[in-house]
Amino acid sequence: MTVSTMIHSLFLINSSGDIFLEKHWKSVVSRSVCDYFFEAQERATEAENVPPVIPTPHHYLLSVYRHKIFFVAVIQTEVPPLFVIEFLHRVVDTFQDYFGVCSEPVIKDNVVVVYEVLEEMLDNGFPLATESNILKELIKPPTILRTVVNTITGSTNVGDQLPTGQLSVVPWRRTGVKYTNNEAYFDVIEEIDAIIDKSGSTITAEIQGVIDACVKLTGMPDLTLSFMNPRLLDDVSFHPCVRFKRWESERILSFIPPDGNFRLLSYHVSAQNLVAIPVYVKHNISFRDSSSLGRFEITVGPKQTMGKIVEGVIVTSQMPKGVLNMSLTPSQGTTQFDPVTKMLSWDVGKINPQKLPSLKGTMSLQAGASKPDENPTINLQFKIQQLAISGLKVNRLDMYGEKYKPFKGIKYMTKAGKFQVRT
Repeated sequence: MTVSTMIHSLFLINSSGDIFLEKHWKSVVSRSVCDYFFEAQERATEAENVPPVIPTPHHYLLSVYRHKIFFVAVIQTEVPPLFVIEFLHRVVDTFQDYFGVCSEPVIKDNVVVVYEVLEEMLDNGFPLATESNILKELIKPPTILRTVVNTITGSTNVGDQLPTGQLSVVPWRRTGVKYTNNEAYFDVIEEIDAIIDKSGSTITAEIQGVIDACVKLTGMPDLTLSFMNPRLLDDVSFHPCVRFKRWESERILSFIPPDGNFRLLSYHVSAQNLVAIPVYVKHNISFRDSSSLGRFEITVGPKQTMGKIVEGVIVTSQMPKGVLNMSLTPSQGTTQFDPVTKMLSWDVGKINPQKLPSLKGTMSLQAGASKPDENPTINLQFKIQQLAISGLKVNRLDMYGEKYKPFKGIKYMTKAGKFQVRT
């Protein structure tokens, strides 16, 4: 790969289409290159549907959409797209780690630190320091006091020493880490995407899972994490700290952890037989040809949740254009129908398996209008604490190389990604 082949520029674009930050690592690329991106944005009905790779006559635009911001990288020659997309996700994660949230106002407030961080993350257009705790040694995260001092003295947040980790064989961990409370916590978070047809059969279902870690351990600990059922994990990507050979031979995660928060691994389960569907929707939505009234009834219930509570349930549905208004009564929670956008939302809350939440009522339709071509799709959001829907379970976590006994904890959570029920 020649030096000219990596990331040239980065543009940050908000959902109204304003470029609010740009960074160039080589020569300046004109903002007009983003016009191709804006065209694609107009064609896509939702922000998530903008293609991640957009070819233009002289460049490629690669983008990710997170926290209502598009991060658009400009590439001049062909490069493995996932390489760039992974880097953009790292940029977002780093901003979130530095500033607590990643949003347009926060980025604008910390613009100096943002430029300093981006300068360190890419060297001559190539990824260099992308580990958050190494970056924090190079560039100290902003605090109110440090910001005030910098304003008065004209100094910056750039550290005056090279990070200790950069010089070791473990570049993701600084040396001499000390804690009074030694603790290692792991969160197994699974997001389920599914399309369920009218009869309740699964058309597609897949799970995107991650194991996020918060490790605050003194010294240079060496950890191993084993699973009850590691065979579930076939499509996996690891943090660089994981010893891949050991995973291949023994299906055990063995690693010297970075200090602080990091993503240990992400995985994907797409075999239909392995994906349990944790909720069901019973529906009766009918439009009659000559009538100006339609019926709307839905009930939501849990299934295959191992007795865990389904909570944070929100049901949304885009109603057909012909629906003027809706008169609905929920058995619990609150409903809202916007007659302009035709969007129905029902904030259900928790599902009590003994008394399933239901929403019943009528729809007022345009007089004389023909029956809608198709029934609306129901979208669900939900969370289930202490359950990984794939059935993944951590067996044990062991530590070597240090004498103390750390606090250890594992939490599980399942939540809905794009979860649709067709009616």
